[in-house]
Amino acid sequence: MEDTFDPYLVEESSSAAAAFPAKDPDHGWQKVTYAKRQRRSSNAADPNRHHPNGLPHAGDSSHVFASVEQKALERRRALESATAVAVVAEAGTTAPRSRPAAATSDDEDDDSGAEASRGGQENGEAAKKVKQKKPKKPKVTVQEAASKIDAGDLGAFLVEVSVSYESQQDIQLMRFADYFARSFAPVSGSQFPWTKMFKESPVSKIADIPLCHISESVYKTSVDWISQKSTDALGDFVLWCLDAILSDLASLQAAARGSKKSVQQSPAKAQVAIFVVLAMTLRRKPDILINLLPTLRENPKYQGQEKLPVIVWAIAQVSQGDFAIGMYLWAHFLLPLICGKLSGNPQSRDLVLQLAERILSGPKARPILLNGAVRKGERLIPPAALDLLMRASFPSPNARVKATERFEAVYPTLKELALAGSPGTKSTKQASQQLLPAAVKAMQENNPELTREAADIFIWCLAQNPDCYKLWEKLHLENMNASVAILQKLSSEWKDYSTKLSPPDALRETLKHLRAKTRRMMDSSAPYVILGVLYAYLLSLSWTPDTLRMMFASKYWLPELPGIAKMFANEMTLASAWIHLLAVDLFAARQVFDDGLKNKVETRHSVSLCLFFCPIGIATHAITKVLTKMSTQSH
Repeated sequence: MEDTFDPYLVEESSSAAAAFPAKDPDHGWQKVTYAKRQRRSSNAADPNRHHPNGLPHAGDSSHVFASVEQKALERRRALESATAVAVVAEAGTTAPRSRPAAATSDDEDDDSGAEASRGGQENGEAAKKVKQKKPKKPKVTVQEAASKIDAGDLGAFLVEVSVSYESQQDIQLMRFADYFARSFAPVSGSQFPWTKMFKESPVSKIADIPLCHISESVYKTSVDWISQKSTDALGDFVLWCLDAILSDLASLQAAARGSKKSVQQSPAKAQVAIFVVLAMTLRRKPDILINLLPTLRENPKYQGQEKLPVIVWAIAQVSQGDFAIGMYLWAHFLLPLICGKLSGNPQSRDLVLQLAERILSGPKARPILLNGAVRKGERLIPPAALDLLMRASFPSPNARVKATERFEAVYPTLKELALAGSPGTKSTKQASQQLLPAAVKAMQENNPELTREAADIFIWCLAQNPDCYKLWEKLHLENMNASVAILQKLSSEWKDYSTKLSPPDALRETLKHLRAKTRRMMDSSAPYVILGVLYAYLLSLSWTPDTLRMMFASKYWLPELPGIAKMFANEMTLASAWIHLLAVDLFAARQVFDDGLKNKVETRHSVSLCLFFCPIGIATHAITKVLTKMSTQSH
């Protein structure tokens, strides 16, 4: 800014200096002043410098930004009031952030403050701006927000919604969820970290979240209203809730991985409301999830290790409403997951086993489950699930894991549920016909514990359904080891099984048929015919003119050792020799078995040795006959 002199003041000073030279201590020098600055000071001190309408005079430059500052202050107050109204009015949506607006108004304040500061500096005064911190909003917990929900107000709201949207139940359910979204709007995401809770907390704890904070009166009002809605509308509503939760889960995981992919995310404060309304719906109408079971199985949206805790939580809500339906969903959906796709994941096994243990440990759970062991013709524990449980509870010794003991603990009760029912009923017959082949297959796996358990289930099938005896006859020849294991168990524990298999006429007839089939197989010449044809074919391939010349190279047409060695170096010749030995061993084993039946001598070890090396098997059989005869004579 240029400094200007007032000529009138300078002239006046000069004349004064000439008139009073003796009295002037400054010797005629006059102090230089700035006219503009003086005019500003005088204007600032003048209280009547404004027009009657409140605006400053045109020449008043000291407060030229006063109107701008006033408008900025008004805008800021308007934005703050709009923000407060939006927080209360908007249901289930994130309140508009006030930070950008505040920043804008702060910038305007900074501009006006800077102008005022410049004016102060020109007057020689440094004006310092003091920023006031906004008071922090108090954090509201889920429990505090839930305690403010009034059952009477909720009931009146639901009545109004039911009347307004009488024929649109889907909109009614959305408004129902919207009511709770408004109620939990003050709750921040940090007060409900559901992903962390589901990951770190046991099933027994997460099963009650967040309904443990809802009052009994609010819960009763809600579930009574839910019970009046149709199954289709509730099914769509449950899927909508699950989709919202899984969408929020996907967005959180993407944020944790630093992914730039945008995912539609529900506000964190709305998640509390979604969990609340979903839990109340599943507890009041647990059979809804059974209707949705095909969707959960087929749609990849609901599959995966990271989504399993949400599904387990949902089934836990169902089990709170109905033990039997909860166990049905566990056996039909969760158990195949941990025995199939997620079999190698210990966390998944732990979650699923926790849910089973929670259901079975409930008050009067066993009688309730046994009462509903068969639901609309379907068993709570289907035969396929019992087969999975049996293999998980009785694995081979080198395949045992930490969860094996927990499977063993729940197996007896679950087996009782799988085999529950009156003999001869339709469901029991169907279960026995499905279980018998699975038991036969399990007995072929060379696992003693599994074989004993499978044999017990096999005998249960015989006791429940006479048709299983015919099925046994069909499977006998292809599964001789299984038949042997069953007969051994029957002979060793006949006292226990005699009452279950009474009258034993069907068993007696079946044993006769099995013996006849075994005899026909042993008397049949078909194996020898097949081996003979195969032997002749290989022999024709190996005995070529070149082979004959090597064998009979001497003039006397006698085989020589070098020629024999060259001949057996041929793969075809070696294979034909092996077939020949196998035919001889099989014939010897057959003869040993027949001789054992006639003389009532144990032949299993002798037959095995015959198939390994014929002479040793025959010698062993002879020794066994002698020892058996001596033992019989001594007794």
